[in-house]
Amino acid sequence: MERMLMKGNEALAESAIRAGCKCFFGYPITPQTEISAYMAKRMPKVGGVFLQAESEIAAINMVYGCASSGIRCMTSSSSPGISLKGEGVSYIAGSDLPAVIVNVMRGGPGLGGIQPSQSDYWQATRALGHGDFQIIVYAPSSVQEMADYMGKAFDMADKFRMPALILADGLLGQMMEPVVFEDKEIKMSDASEKPWATNGHGNKRPHNIVNSLYLQADELEQYNVERFKRYEKVKEELPELESYLCDDAEIVVAAYGSVARIAKAAVEQARAEGIKAGLARPITLYPYPEKELKTACKTAKKVLVTEMSMGQMVDDVRLALECRLPVEFFGRTGGVVPKPSEILAKIKEMKGAE
Repeated sequence: MERMLMKGNEALAESAIRAGCKCFFGYPITPQTEISAYMAKRMPKVGGVFLQAESEIAAINMVYGCASSGIRCMTSSSSPGISLKGEGVSYIAGSDLPAVIVNVMRGGPGLGGIQPSQSDYWQATRALGHGDFQIIVYAPSSVQEMADYMGKAFDMADKFRMPALILADGLLGQMMEPVVFEDKEIKMSDASEKPWATNGHGNKRPHNIVNSLYLQADELEQYNVERFKRYEKVKEELPELESYLCDDAEIVVAAYGSVARIAKAAVEQARAEGIKAGLARPITLYPYPEKELKTACKTAKKVLVTEMSMGQMVDDVRLALECRLPVEFFGRTGGVVPKPSEILAKIKEMKGAE
């Protein structure tokens, strides 16, 4: 095992290389630029390709072409840059191709600011592009998880032939923590086990065609229906949620990513003051861990959702709990990071209102 002190962005990039990512296409934007910088240095040394595109739109379309060849590839950006990539992500999903996208979120809307935020939740889980499709979304909460879930994102993207997204934020991207990597040879991916890849056929198989255009309505409907059958398998296999002190919790705090760490401190302080609080941390935002959240809230009287946004995960929590529990919200936005004391104050307010 190798143990290193790394920024979240750097750990994520190193993990991608170790997962067999052969090609990286990106464009710099704060607070994820270290991913591109790291890839620019490391990829040529391990036989990979780094290419800084002329724009975010160009970068995602390079991923589209590369993914069609069966090679593991990725791009990364931050909020407004991800918006520019939306059309290309839809093409990739519509062509049933695996690829990995990273969003290290910043404040918005518009150009917003360069401070951390979680205001791209709706975009990631509902509308990262036009049309009927979904993508796998992982929300790490530490530098170690930034590394761990990058490898998993590549594996699950390949398994289900769909894009996967790492949804982080500027806090996770910029913080430094120890991270452990497994000792294993770095081996770039190839398309040898991907019979659908457009990587040359040598007259030994029919032509493979990558396409997302179907002019006959019934044909497009068939492809969409089949794709959503695959998504049902994703919903069965992938949901993940961390439950902390929820066995007897009367107030459960639901939070993801870096905010979950802040909420955990608030929950521990609440416990120290005699309030039965717990933490439910969704790790997959799509598929949303509905069953797991219900289990975490089995003794709860109330649920508090806390995010660095105006409240975007709230609806998913209410839907998962079938509106059987009162769900309240506390958040900071615009790049302001909430304090444990602020979340604790909201927990006390909820407790006092019983």
